[in-house]
Amino acid sequence: MRAVELFTGAGGLAMGISQAGFNHDALIEWNKDACDTIRENRQRGSAEVMSWPDVMQMDVRAFDLSQIPAGLELLAGGPPCQPFSLGGRHLGYNDKRDMFPEAVRCVRQLKPKAFMFENVKGLLRESFAQYFEYIYLQLTYPCVIRKKDELWVDHLARLERHHIKGENDELTYQVVFRLLNAADYGVPQKRERVIIVGFRRDLEKEWSFPLPTHSHEALLFDQWVTGDYWERHRVSKRARPAMPVRLQGRIDRLKDGALPFAVAPWLTVRDAITDLPDPQSDKLAGNFLNHRYVAGARIYPGHTGSPLDEPAKTLKAGDHGVPGGENMLAYASDGVRYFTVREAARLQTFPDDYLFHGSWTEAMRQLGNAVPVKLGKVIAESIKQQLASRKLLARGAAR
Repeated sequence: MRAVELFTGAGGLAMGISQAGFNHDALIEWNKDACDTIRENRQRGSAEVMSWPDVMQMDVRAFDLSQIPAGLELLAGGPPCQPFSLGGRHLGYNDKRDMFPEAVRCVRQLKPKAFMFENVKGLLRESFAQYFEYIYLQLTYPCVIRKKDELWVDHLARLERHHIKGENDELTYQVVFRLLNAADYGVPQKRERVIIVGFRRDLEKEWSFPLPTHSHEALLFDQWVTGDYWERHRVSKRARPAMPVRLQGRIDRLKDGALPFAVAPWLTVRDAITDLPDPQSDKLAGNFLNHRYVAGARIYPGHTGSPLDEPAKTLKAGDHGVPGGENMLAYASDGVRYFTVREAARLQTFPDDYLFHGSWTEAMRQLGNAVPVKLGKVIAESIKQQLASRKLLARGAAR
């Protein structure tokens, strides 16, 4: 099955989609450092990207969509999140970086069988509620085009009338969205992201988001009821942290029930990086790509780092540089240090042979903007399964 990736960044979502079995016709990204990351990995022979075409370093608005053959299965991408990010300027539709109009244009022209777009949790905040409805309806009816000089709110009103009438255009999508926590799908990071998925209505598909594969309750059970987590990591009873007081009630209920879980435990920072050598003191750290110690980490209000035995806090790209608190490891002794680029890549589920181009700040910005590979793979696999089942039904009908 074929895919096109918009706003590719360093390739996290594209890699997940590839792992799910899609082949990319094109990858488009304007940022030079992110493009250089993909180029360097192709030159180095990284297995994950060798099947990819050369990344096109350009603005999506300049990409000639006519070069993509008809019959595209999946259009995907993460439009720049800064207009809606909790850490950004909150300009939303007034931010020139809002690329959702371009995402809609690409849906309209490429007519993919399905699309998947990712963005930050802030997109669902109350102050953006009306604009999110606008995005949703444009993706549902991409051929109801905004007229020249028409205000977006007037276009929204026209889309709403179109929707109420129940008119079926030649190109209409069944669109669903959900706020997902990447930790619920095996990513060692508490990263909440809005995922928007649409299937072309003529395919008559019924699709829902895949069920979580991991849970916080299972982690608490593993740590504080059975103790298997500590045994697995060979952490002696003396070296274990104290049971979190804030979670005492939940842990007591788990002890009372003592029931096995159908899903796996959330993965923690320790799960992700425990086999990496200490970048500050171990000479073997140089054997791992991008695993270099960076000094200067400090605690300040609201930025205390990620505990070792929980999923990491959300890695952030930052509007002006990298926020320190979200990209630090917090030791039980109250000390902190910055995650290395390799550790951050582990937290985003990139493979160890994937090199990030640029300085620590630039590499961390690429990682902060990335979609976790594993999360992208889980959703893309579910989409592919539905598309494949539709093909089987069509073949059966043809016979």
